[in-house]
Amino acid sequence: MASTNNNPGVGFTHLVDVIQRPRWLQSWEKYRHGAFHPIVEGIGESMGAFFIVYCGVGATAAFNIGNLSQTAGIGSLLTVGFAYAVGVVGAICIASSPSGGHFNPCITVSHAVWHGFPWKRVPYFIACQILGAYFACLLVYVQYKTTLKTLEELLIATGKYDALQFTPNGVAGIFGLYTQEGANLRDAFINEFFVDFFIGLVIWGSMDPTNFFVPPANAPFIIGLAYATMTWCFAPGAVSANSARDIGGRLFAITIWGTRANGGAYAAIAAVTSIPATLFATLVYELVFTDSGRVLPRAQQEFLNGYNARLNHKSLEEHLKALTLV
Repeated sequence: MASTNNNPGVGFTHLVDVIQRPRWLQSWEKYRHGAFHPIVEGIGESMGAFFIVYCGVGATAAFNIGNLSQTAGIGSLLTVGFAYAVGVVGAICIASSPSGGHFNPCITVSHAVWHGFPWKRVPYFIACQILGAYFACLLVYVQYKTTLKTLEELLIATGKYDALQFTPNGVAGIFGLYTQEGANLRDAFINEFFVDFFIGLVIWGSMDPTNFFVPPANAPFIIGLAYATMTWCFAPGAVSANSARDIGGRLFAITIWGTRANGGAYAAIAAVTSIPATLFATLVYELVFTDSGRVLPRAQQEFLNGYNARLNHKSLEEHLKALTLV
């Protein structure tokens, strides 16, 4: 049954005005926005990173399994790119509300540099992102464990295990990020830096509230497409694009296969390059494309008004306060 809107002048209909949630959930919201809010933020960041990595690593698993078993049609670079795009879109659309939807250490650091995000919260957000990525890899491994064990036995039997296992084409390469044997690390760094620079520009442009071409509802799809495109174009040259995906996946690979799975010198490139690359991209955007005199389009204004209406929603706060007095 719908309840009465205690703030009709606000001009917004809130969930509490149309749906009567169970009392225990309404009581939980009081704590969710209070003492437990940091925990809820962390869960949001973990779940967002989980979405991205679960989809992307799952598609990578299918791709590598198809190649190692010489079975056509199981996966491809195209499906991997689309999977990461779906993961990004799902993460932003579903998991971003508690924390703002960073899901990537380079975005958290950029928010701290440009938008006043507290530096003391940066390590916590990054840790939660890495944790989400780790558990995504764990779940993919559990789902494919029997098949992966069979493939490892096949590689050992054919004498290919040492040559393939800790490369992008091996079983461990599903979870950890590696370069091909003999790859030039300078080329890997350049590849990673400019991929991350491009994605950073797209993210910052999509978040720009004065960008007429990217209404808020379209931003997740544009960002997801940017990730997919960089995967299609440059993944063969080794791409991380998300430090949480790299570190979480690498830690999981080390958990299963030991220190041989650490990735060597390339690990540092994959783990940290996205941070300076994204900072450079955001600097370019702030210097060249941001203009304080630009106006907010209607879609962005409605989005902002809705956000502020939530912050100022007295009917919800009074309703929750009344519950504690019953």
